[in-house]
Amino acid sequence: KKACQSQDTQRVASISRFTKETQISVTVNLDGSGKSSIETGIGFLDHMLTALSKHSRIDIDLSCCGDLHIDSHHTSEDVALTLGSAVDKALG
Repeated sequence: KKACQSQDTQRVASISRFTKETQISVTVNLDGSGKSSIETGIGFLDHMLTALSKHSRIDIDLSCCGDLHIDSHHTSEDVALTLGSAVDKALG
């Protein structure tokens, strides 16, 4: 017999990452509808993460304040690490 699975299991996770260069908070809902609120300060990165959310139907709420006056490298890298960690945590 198969073990019963709860229908209330939510695959949701929140992660925050604070470094010398960036402050990031992200929440993901893997069973969402593709809603997003994304603010990284990098227009193209915001666009790509919005598209990821929409087409994967993963809800993503992400805000980042980074050292964009220097360059976008730290912001892009830390957003990727934080988003990946949130997805990993939501998967269990």
